[in-house]
Amino acid sequence: MKRRIEEVKKIVIKVGSSSLCDKDGKINKEKILMLTWEYPPRIVGGIARVVHDLSKRLIKDGHEVTVITYKEGDLPEYENDKGVEVYRVENYMIHPNSFIDWTLQLNFNMVAKATELINKNGKFDVIHAHDWLVASSAKTLKQSFGIPLVATIHATEAGRNSGIHNESQRYINDTEWLLTYEATEVIVNSNFMKGHVQSLFGLPFDKINVIPNGINLTNFNGIERDYEFRRQYAMDNEKIILYVGRLVYEKGIQHLISAMPKILQGYNDVKLVIAGKGGMLDDLKAQAEAMGIANKVYFTGYLNSKQVQKIYKCADVAVFPSTYEPFGIVALEGMLAGVPTVVSDVGGLDEIVDHGVNGMKSYAGNPNSIADSVLTVLYDKQLATNMAKKAKQKVKEEFNWTKIAQDTHYIYEKAICKTVAEKQKQEIAQENAKKAKKAGNTETEITNLLSFQKKHAYA
Repeated sequence: MKRRIEEVKKIVIKVGSSSLCDKDGKINKEKILMLTWEYPPRIVGGIARVVHDLSKRLIKDGHEVTVITYKEGDLPEYENDKGVEVYRVENYMIHPNSFIDWTLQLNFNMVAKATELINKNGKFDVIHAHDWLVASSAKTLKQSFGIPLVATIHATEAGRNSGIHNESQRYINDTEWLLTYEATEVIVNSNFMKGHVQSLFGLPFDKINVIPNGINLTNFNGIERDYEFRRQYAMDNEKIILYVGRLVYEKGIQHLISAMPKILQGYNDVKLVIAGKGGMLDDLKAQAEAMGIANKVYFTGYLNSKQVQKIYKCADVAVFPSTYEPFGIVALEGMLAGVPTVVSDVGGLDEIVDHGVNGMKSYAGNPNSIADSVLTVLYDKQLATNMAKKAKQKVKEEFNWTKIAQDTHYIYEKAICKTVAEKQKQEIAQENAKKAKKAGNTETEITNLLSFQKKHAYA
């Protein structure tokens, strides 16, 4: 942290201002605006949890955090979430032509609310925008009020769809580019994402900062295996293979189901429990039925956070078979819960797990490879125990919100300093232009005077 403070100070010195650092070298506390389309209790994907946990930690560090998000159902328009000021805005477009139209209306209302807050309480020090859904409001507020913009790209449209295939996807991809272009600093959650975003949008490499997602280390405190709860999903003699997450193509659940016949051949007393909801639910149920293993696959539907915590504790192995995964918070949950974890060798998952050390890897999209890794965990109890122990320790050391919030705040300071530098650069350029213009005018006046004197010298 000391090295980072010095780096910020160097930027400040370059622009001739020390306003961002106090006398003892500590960084000032910031007034932060978070823009996100999801925030608890509304949870669509991983963004809600990231924004929630990051905001809570920043509050503990003494910063002021305001969140503007979407108001769903009967959720309150305003609440103080243990220090985090949360404002939820309506979307009055009852029957939008498309999800993109709905998003644009949401951004319009976000701008209105942020403007109201700025007029009432003064400017924010920094805006932190989360993904393309809030790009329009982030850009507008940055340009209107001169506020530094930090953008986190949690995933990309090209990554989710293995390319851009239609106009809707192209629009989202272009909006992602616009957000990264307008941002003073960009944050991604893995080295994989840094390379992906850089190549996709052509960003300067030093503009992209890798800060992993974190997890609340107290999530599983006091939670033990509940056998009555477990019996809702499997018999006592059955090992539970657990998947937690959205039921969408890129999560690779279809490949996990395809791995089940080989797993059952090697270890018959198992049950695959799939926890989550999504557009592929019916297709996945049909797949299990067609393969003749419907009695070995249980779909729980949506589970609340407490139920998710309990089901992790009931699992014998957790599997995350994604074909595209920028990071993978659910893998951290499994590791923190002490469940031996199997992940595919893609994206952020590949960076979290060391094969055979703190978890197992499988080839993405390969049912045979998934089955082999699962069977290794089920048969080698000592290896499974050792991996689970090391995984839990790694999560505590590398993915805690205390460290992540400090790293994020450093990026805020970089963005603020860059904005100050750019403003001062523009002011200096304007001043130099005025001086040049004045000097030019003076030179012209002297030339004209000399010409006049020469012309009339012999009069």
